[in-house]
Amino acid sequence: MHQVRLFFTALQFFTRLPVPRWVGFEPDWLHHASRYFPLVGLVVGMGAALVYWLAALVLPAPVAVLLSTAAGIYLTGAFHEDGFADACDGLGGGYTRERVLEIMKDSRIGAYGAIGIGLLLAVKCAALAHLPPAATVAALLVAHPLSRLYAASLIWRMEYARAEGKAKPLAQQMSTGEFFIATLCCVPPLLLAGLSGWLAWPNLLAALVAMTLVTLWFARKLQRRLGGFTGDCLGAVQQLCEAVFYLCVLAAPWH
Repeated sequence: MHQVRLFFTALQFFTRLPVPRWVGFEPDWLHHASRYFPLVGLVVGMGAALVYWLAALVLPAPVAVLLSTAAGIYLTGAFHEDGFADACDGLGGGYTRERVLEIMKDSRIGAYGAIGIGLLLAVKCAALAHLPPAATVAALLVAHPLSRLYAASLIWRMEYARAEGKAKPLAQQMSTGEFFIATLCCVPPLLLAGLSGWLAWPNLLAALVAMTLVTLWFARKLQRRLGGFTGDCLGAVQQLCEAVFYLCVLAAPWH
């Protein structure tokens, strides 16, 4: 029952979905809810995939992809997209650690953030629109939990960069055992996509390698610029890895 409460705590924190009243809330649960970030991603991916599948029955694929993307953003309240935009503004416009953190904390969006999130959404939608319907559904089901696993890897291996912020309780600790649980949450959709033939194994392997490299590159940048990560940085990693996954499953010659 405690594990169920941790999952609902993560679901409540990262989505707009309501949770049962009996779940309750304890501040300490936020310290350990990170193990279920990928499972929350699977819920979001299922919602986005369902919208795409229903829309694709009567509408062209590009329109179905746009509606699916909008549904995913609505479910999360643009939580990760906002983090990516803030990270673009901070890392693009700040030259000192203090200035970067100050910009990222500002609720206003700047040129770096607007351009960055616009291009990122365009890349994701364009890549999904060029996949067959079954592959698009599979990509949504795998990319959302897997990208959140890579975001959680920053919590697992890095220090939090500032003393306050919404993500601090989630970022204070993540043991190797908790990261292992998070990894296990990604295995079922990954196996389903590969064994069903909806996504080619070489593409999936390429996606895992590319997402790992992108996360390592971004983590190194964060360590050098900030000495750690913030909640916005987690959102940025999730968005980058999601886009990279879609590009890899689309890439020739395997697709």
